[in-house]
Amino acid sequence: MLWVAAGVVALGFLVALEIAARRYGLPGPITNQVLEVIFPPKSGFLLYASMALMMVVLPRRQRFIAAGSAIGIDVAFLLVRWAVGTKVTDGHPFGNGALWVILGYAVIAVTRRTGQERVLLLKGVGLGLLLVAGRKAGDVWLLITSKTRPAVLDQYAATADHALGNPSWLAGRIVRATGPIGAHVLDYVYIQLAVAAVIVAVYQLRNVAVERRFPGHHLVRTFLVIGILGPAIYMIFPVVGPVFAYGTGAFGTGGPHWAVANLWPDTPPPINTPHPMPFDETTPRNCMPSLHTAWATAIFVHSRTGPRILRFAGAFWLIATLCATLGFGYHYGVDLVAGVVFALTIEAALRSLERGWDRSGIQLVTFGATVFAVLLVSYRYMPMEMAKHPWVFGPLVILALTSVVRGYVRNIKLWAPKAAPVRQPEPQPEPV
Repeated sequence: MLWVAAGVVALGFLVALEIAARRYGLPGPITNQVLEVIFPPKSGFLLYASMALMMVVLPRRQRFIAAGSAIGIDVAFLLVRWAVGTKVTDGHPFGNGALWVILGYAVIAVTRRTGQERVLLLKGVGLGLLLVAGRKAGDVWLLITSKTRPAVLDQYAATADHALGNPSWLAGRIVRATGPIGAHVLDYVYIQLAVAAVIVAVYQLRNVAVERRFPGHHLVRTFLVIGILGPAIYMIFPVVGPVFAYGTGAFGTGGPHWAVANLWPDTPPPINTPHPMPFDETTPRNCMPSLHTAWATAIFVHSRTGPRILRFAGAFWLIATLCATLGFGYHYGVDLVAGVVFALTIEAALRSLERGWDRSGIQLVTFGATVFAVLLVSYRYMPMEMAKHPWVFGPLVILALTSVVRGYVRNIKLWAPKAAPVRQPEPQPEPV
């Protein structure tokens, strides 16, 4: 019933976003996903990652068949496009095959499976489609933020960021000094965050095909909840980011016409009384909190239970994501602090929901939510005080972040299953 309820809620959410997008004359998430059955997908890597999630419910032999079928279908699409002279100018020339395989297994589950086998296969298909639908829904959410929030609060975030030493300006100069190689590496890490999440999730779900059930908690749950709740904060605290509000913009949006001044990343903004500022209807208001930081934090947390190479990859992805969000001017330092607190609070809530709410879980979630709210209120209503007294408020912000991290680590240790002590064999008398 929980899976059915989640499916109904997700479908209703997508329908609502579809209607909202149509009001602005643009296709919604459902339309965009249907178009990718035939047309080049926006991200072929994401579709193959989604198929990998679906395949955790399949036996090994069927996984090879599914992967081979997806590749064969993509090759057929490439040949047809080449034959008719169609050039792929937007998106990736592959990925349709993966989507076809996911949909094909949905049909197989309904027509060829029964009982628990049908339920398990439908769960796998739903997991794969949810990842893709989440990406499409996120794109529409960003559109809604740019259309419904004409004024942004970047001056407040930039002023509060003085308490942390304006890390985005420093990181921007460092990334520029590394040249195109460093920028390309960070850009790839930033864009392919969902693929990294799938790698960790596939490891966590590696035994589903054998055990014929999903674990109580895994990364995909945290990933989706962060993506659902995060955009609501965008609407409350709309921020576009320093590269747009204080720089030349990126991707053809923002820029000097809308910016306060062309300051990023060479000159930190002066400390002046902040005001809401009008901005274009194209740039997403997707900074506060930094969901890329929240997702990378979730990847790091869930990778801790894996082998050494997975733990190393999780740490690398978190560090590289933090560097990219700051170094490309997409976020302020205060966004990243809020993103980590946001992620750990959601992770604690989901773990408590899975294991049963107790005093420690309630206290941690309440404390994390309170710290998150206090941070947002401080950024909005006390930015001048934070900027004028950085040696007071900077350590306080870091202390608030550290307290949530410490509370989460302590609770995780308390919640970890205790290993039963090994019973020592009793000494036996030696035969005479």
